[in-house]
Amino acid sequence: MTDEATSAGTVTGEPPHILVVDDDERLRRLLRRFLVDNDFRVSTAATAADARSRLNGLLFDLIVLDVMMPGESGLELTRALRASNDVPILMLTAMGEAEDRITGLESGADDYLPKPFEPRELLLRIRTILRRVGDRAASAPSASGDAVRFGPFRFDDTANMLFRNDQPVRLTEAEITLLRAFAAAPGITFSREDLVARNAVNGGERTVDVQITRLRRKIEDDPKFPRFLQTVRGKGYVLRVDS
Repeated sequence: MTDEATSAGTVTGEPPHILVVDDDERLRRLLRRFLVDNDFRVSTAATAADARSRLNGLLFDLIVLDVMMPGESGLELTRALRASNDVPILMLTAMGEAEDRITGLESGADDYLPKPFEPRELLLRIRTILRRVGDRAASAPSASGDAVRFGPFRFDDTANMLFRNDQPVRLTEAEITLLRAFAAAPGITFSREDLVARNAVNGGERTVDVQITRLRRKIEDDPKFPRFLQTVRGKGYVLRVDS
């Protein structure tokens, strides 16, 4: 198995293709061998610039990205990618404090794994993200009347896609998972504890607020005064939809 794959597994039906970005050559080599042994295609990059070059020519199902790299950091690369790319990103970093994790999620990462880590945990997290993503990128818009509508938006739970006036809205997997929870019970208030218990947010209760803020930026004209994803003081959050 080589790095010279041509497209993402979710597009071609081939094994998922993962891009590992880390300036530690030994870790890149070990991760590549481990992931290949677990039936993934793997490309590697030592820097953000190298990763950009790879991304310009290939499609990936997921990026495993180190935060602390010389030059452009993993956080900076993630923010830049999120302007035009919704590929799932799993961050690896030696900085494991809660604030560091929140910063990573705020930048647009889907998950955050502190170093050192157990390879089996990394594998579990990768598979969990890919399972949630499924074949959403190749799914056609559903014509089902069961789609949840709010303002100019329509969330298609079958295809796991959000549309604004029939135009797809780019969401990360974490944002889709959160929106799916609200769309399943519009008008119902969820506490932070509820959202964590339902696996709508990957992380603790503090992470909920981060993900809510990120999602509001995609669906609200003014995130500070939300019309749809509202705060219920002392209780939690609720999705207000059209009656």
